[in-house]
Amino acid sequence: MSSTPVEVDAAVVLLGASVTAITHPLLYVKLLIQVGHEPLPPAAGTTMFGRPVLYLPGFFSYAQYILKVDGKLGLFRGLSPRIVSSTISTVVRGKIKRRELQSKKDEHQNSIRKLVQETSHEMIFQCLSKVATHPFHVMSVRCMAQFVGRETKYSGLFSCIMKIFKEEGLSGFYIGFVPHVLGEVLFLWCCNLLAYFINTYAVDDSFSQASTIRSYTKFVMGITLSVLTYPFTLVADVMAVNNCGLAAGLPPRFPVFKSWLHCWNHLSTEGQLFRGSRLFFRRAPVTLPPSVED
Repeated sequence: MSSTPVEVDAAVVLLGASVTAITHPLLYVKLLIQVGHEPLPPAAGTTMFGRPVLYLPGFFSYAQYILKVDGKLGLFRGLSPRIVSSTISTVVRGKIKRRELQSKKDEHQNSIRKLVQETSHEMIFQCLSKVATHPFHVMSVRCMAQFVGRETKYSGLFSCIMKIFKEEGLSGFYIGFVPHVLGEVLFLWCCNLLAYFINTYAVDDSFSQASTIRSYTKFVMGITLSVLTYPFTLVADVMAVNNCGLAAGLPPRFPVFKSWLHCWNHLSTEGQLFRGSRLFFRRAPVTLPPSVED
């Protein structure tokens, strides 16, 4: 018997929630690194060329530290808002995918006009999705950031909603929203346009594996561009905890930022715009000694 669309959507949502739960510890460690929390000292190591270097704790060392402090459940702080956010995003992505399939059935030509139209529609869906999911992202980030100062200000989902609304109003749910959306939009357009031009002009139809290469182009572009647009994600996460009453977002760890551009400039000045983008083989920042004039 064939599955109904409702059953398929339910299965996809359940799968998405499961993946979110499994990968949550990765996001948790990443968030703590993003806000600059380094509770463990760097360890001495060497590069592949044998040069000595100091490495900051990777994911496994960091996760073991969280387990030691908070136990197994401690690795899943802030999971419930992320599951709600993931569910909404999964439903939206499913609708976008069905629209793309319908578009391919209705129109077979591969034109730049069609690409712009499809990407514009996808952008609108993505932006609407972010409007719905960003409040849950803020809640999740703040729940996880409490580990830094050992606070208990944000606990359950409804408690977070009431606390943020009471202290900051509706605007509190959308702190860091602008860089988050800008990063998503920039990623979407660059990924789709680059994949289109590579598939159209760089991949020769006479090549036997042309169709296979084209099917992976967008995936490869996505990995590359996710690194380039990472600073938007970092700034959005830092802004979500800045000046909310948690130690992770207050001086001396961070100044109180006037806007996300202020936050961007601060991180850029410190050379930290890609902090947290790597969870393994993280080199400790080098502090150069003062120069001595002869």
